Amino acid sequence: MKSLLVFVLLAAMMCWFMFSPIYKHVLIVRQAVLQQEVDYLLEVGASGDYGYVDAAMLEAAKERLAAYGLDPASVDFEIATDGGATATDPSRPLLRGAPLTVTASYPVEGLFNIDRLIGVAPPADGARLRASGTKMSEYVPLR
Repeated sequence: MKSLLVFVLLAAMMCWFMFSPIYKHVLIVRQAVLQQEVDYLLEVGASGDYGYVDAAMLEAAKERLAAYGLDPASVDFEIATDGGATATDPSRPLLRGAPLTVTASYPVEGLFNIDRLIGVAPPADGARLRASGTKMSEYVPLR
């Protein structure tokens, strides 16, 4: 009986040691891809040519994220700015100096379930990875 218990515990620990680095790398890559996309949207949206991030830009971002294996329907973007101005309206771009904030989130999708083998509770079902950034708009109207 004692050897059976040792075998079960050893098998559980071996599974955790073998698969723990894999899911952590998946998590790190997903976080990096989200942050890269947020940085790209900020670079383009806050540039002197645009001053906004519209729905077409967000759809293109979701397509780029799908190329990395993320589900585009699960990616959520939040576009915000100070002062109540809308940052998603191409007819009213943010003027130079107005902050543009982009936040992207994606569900964790049970990546931490294997931690139950060592007694660590995984995050809640609704837990999401988040990446965000803020950049000042550089748009100056031509007049």
